[in-house]
Amino acid sequence: MIRHVVLCRFRKDADVAAIFAAIEGLKQKIPGILAVTCGTDCSPEGLQKGFTHGFTVDFTDAAARDAYLPHPDHQVVGKMVVDALDGGLEGLVVIDWAY
Repeated sequence: MIRHVVLCRFRKDADVAAIFAAIEGLKQKIPGILAVTCGTDCSPEGLQKGFTHGFTVDFTDAAARDAYLPHPDHQVVGKMVVDALDGGLEGLVVIDWAY
């Protein structure tokens, strides 16, 4: 399995609930997605470096993740995320790992 981890620094005026609903909706649209989780930072450590929210997408395998990346529905939601970020792509961190 592949876990796709995304950290976001959203602008204060971003409609995060709508963005998270769109991200969660990808599970019904794109094959190979096992689970989607979204949330607001609640860590007391103070190491967020301005990142306020995050989400994960779990895939069956690397092939499913690789098919997701150019998928038209992902492209629409990805643009929605980037358009809502503070600083554009500077407000985004993406990391994947296999487990």
